[in-house]
Amino acid sequence: MADRSSAEHRLWLRSFHQAAPGAPRLLFLPHAGGSASFYVPFSKALSPAVDVLSVQYPGRQDRLAEPPATSVQELARGVLRALDERDDTPLALFGHSMGAMVGHELARLLQDAGRPPAVFFVSGRRGPSVERAEDVHQGGDARLIEEVAKLDGTHEALLQDEDILRMILPALRADYRAVETYRRTPGPRLGCPLVALTGDADPRVTPEEARTWSEETDGPFELHVYPGGHFYLREQQQAVLSRIESTLRRLGPGTGAAA
Repeated sequence: MADRSSAEHRLWLRSFHQAAPGAPRLLFLPHAGGSASFYVPFSKALSPAVDVLSVQYPGRQDRLAEPPATSVQELARGVLRALDERDDTPLALFGHSMGAMVGHELARLLQDAGRPPAVFFVSGRRGPSVERAEDVHQGGDARLIEEVAKLDGTHEALLQDEDILRMILPALRADYRAVETYRRTPGPRLGCPLVALTGDADPRVTPEEARTWSEETDGPFELHVYPGGHFYLREQQQAVLSRIESTLRRLGPGTGAAA
């Protein structure tokens, strides 16, 4: 059991910097087409005061040989298996875009297991109650690339490199399929604090749609809107880091933050 858990941990989770003993733990869940390495700058800035972990989904980078997951629930279950159930360190979650959806399902699984997250940060995504018909994953490669370029989340040079495209398109399409076919299943609301963050010019979510995350928790809710588009957190990195740090500090040591 311990060997399996350890193997799953190494497969799904990445740690880029050493944390101080007793540091609060924060798990980042990437966007569609994203990888754990997207959060290296966040880890560098938060460490050693925060123990940062970042999820590596199958089908990309060092997991390129694995088939990508095709549902949000499958991704959430994979992350859950990677988290050591014997480790009682309080855990905060931060999910951006698709990562917010994976994080929501993961938070529900953790709550069901008696290990609710200390706080859940959701970024760049409308709440699960707001459904929208989307079918980008059913279109051709050109349409998929156009959608990614529109969101400004991938460097343009990468989208023009045929070798790189051949590597990233299968996982990207699978991620879009997971996002676009996701439907929230009935279940209890979360009990943890929920902090929603979004860009004021995000073409995929309005601030009003981001506010609907308040329907997903019985705990405290906050909404913070920053200048920028879907990947506002690049340009507003320092503001986002300050929000994370102040939230963890405010929650206190009993809920996963340093005093």
